[in-house]
Amino acid sequence: MRADAPGILQCLRAAFAPFEESYTPQAFEDTVLSEATLEQRMASLSLWVAVDEVGDIIGTLGCGVVNQAQAHLRGMAVIPGWQGRGVAEKLLEAVEREFVEKGCSRFTLDTTEPLARARRFYEKHGFRPTGMVTDLFGMPLTEQAKTLKLRTGKRS
Repeated sequence: MRADAPGILQCLRAAFAPFEESYTPQAFEDTVLSEATLEQRMASLSLWVAVDEVGDIIGTLGCGVVNQAQAHLRGMAVIPGWQGRGVAEKLLEAVEREFVEKGCSRFTLDTTEPLARARRFYEKHGFRPTGMVTDLFGMPLTEQAKTLKLRTGKRS
């Protein structure tokens, strides 16, 4: 996974660059990461990547188990040229399958106000605001959650 680090950093920076002016400097750096903070994230979360036909990273998503039934999604990004082409859906579906297999039935994530398109994407995929708002270096961070239900004997 360490070999993916440069591609993950590039993907995060490209995806969030249009929002940099809307973020506090510390919140932006926490979102796009550095080599050191990516290393920390890799130690605490499973990082997923989507690649194009030549193997370049075009999307990324982090996820980790919070407790026996809950996983938390963090840092989803798709490079601008691939946004709206199903990359985010495929990443989300893969992560959901993996963590349901680990026994998780609830997924949470946090979004910031500038990410209106991301919030609509998550709501389209079953996430709903929980009412919990925390602080991300001077920016409101709004939690969304999704409960996964049993279907035909399997969680999905």
